[in-house]
Amino acid sequence: MLLVTDPGLEHAGHPQRAARVMLEAGLTVFTFDGVKENPTEREVDAGVVFARTHSVDCIVAVGGGSSMDCAKGINFILTNGGRMADYKGHGKATKPMLPSVGVPTTAGTGSEAQCYALITDERSHLKMACGDKKAAFRVAILDPELTISQPKSVTAVTGIDAVAHAIESHVSTKRNPLSQMCSLAAYRYLEANFETVLRSPNDLDARSGMQVGSHLAGMAIENAMLGVCHSCANPLTAHYGITHGIAIGVMLPHVIRFNAAHSPEIDHLYAELLGDYGPANGRPAAEALAARVTELTAAAGLPQSLKECGVSETILHLLAEEANQQWTARFNPRPVVEADIHKLYQSAW
Repeated sequence: MLLVTDPGLEHAGHPQRAARVMLEAGLTVFTFDGVKENPTEREVDAGVVFARTHSVDCIVAVGGGSSMDCAKGINFILTNGGRMADYKGHGKATKPMLPSVGVPTTAGTGSEAQCYALITDERSHLKMACGDKKAAFRVAILDPELTISQPKSVTAVTGIDAVAHAIESHVSTKRNPLSQMCSLAAYRYLEANFETVLRSPNDLDARSGMQVGSHLAGMAIENAMLGVCHSCANPLTAHYGITHGIAIGVMLPHVIRFNAAHSPEIDHLYAELLGDYGPANGRPAAEALAARVTELTAAAGLPQSLKECGVSETILHLLAEEANQQWTARFNPRPVVEADIHKLYQSAW
């Protein structure tokens, strides 16, 4: 049994607890804790070497999205060989993969509900989405008690990421009745509980709501994909080390307004998310939703502009060029080209 986790969780005792449960069940456990934030092929390859050394036959991932992604990446290479770049896209694994279990310790990525591994290419800094139904976790265990140990900053950035997953998947060009059922429910859970977990981090009901919301948003992504907000976030992380959730929170209000401009259909979809809290007096739903996202990021104490994050205005053109190469931009409800993305960055700056 291969337990994939990151060393930062050891102080909370989550990997040790998982290992103890498996040992008590009579299983032999080997722990790989070489996961880093935004894992690259290097971490995946190190995990593969470790797994081969111990001849594992099952994988358990305990942690945030990075642990989940790395575990899936290890599964790809361990069972099918090659490099992660060989699996960029969907359905390129030709051999069976090991059964796996996902145990998220954050309420953010929803990776436990998805068959994609997001692995960063060290040379280009672009995230490769490597998906295959065989890579999906056979079982996902949602335990809100595991999320209580998160620092407030982690609760904030992972929560905003989950909110963005719900919003972007709801309007994606691949949206469908199943994905929209998930994205709508996800947003309702997340929006209602986000401020509560920030104020009262030990509130298990609110933690449960966030974790269910995050999982549902992950299911929505699995069936519909994301949009240009996530494409914009990745270069900010690559160049400035800005935490993914912070980059998402800065960009999301501007993307919402951009998507709904001159599109009553998209504005209507945003109104669905708002529900009873929809706009009044003829105010566009997109404006109301963007304002609500800004309220959430402000409540979390997150930066409100790229300038506040230390981003130089002179690099925005390069960021736009790289964001335009990210796969999620292709599923944005309003078609985007590099010039549009540059304007989005300028608005957020």
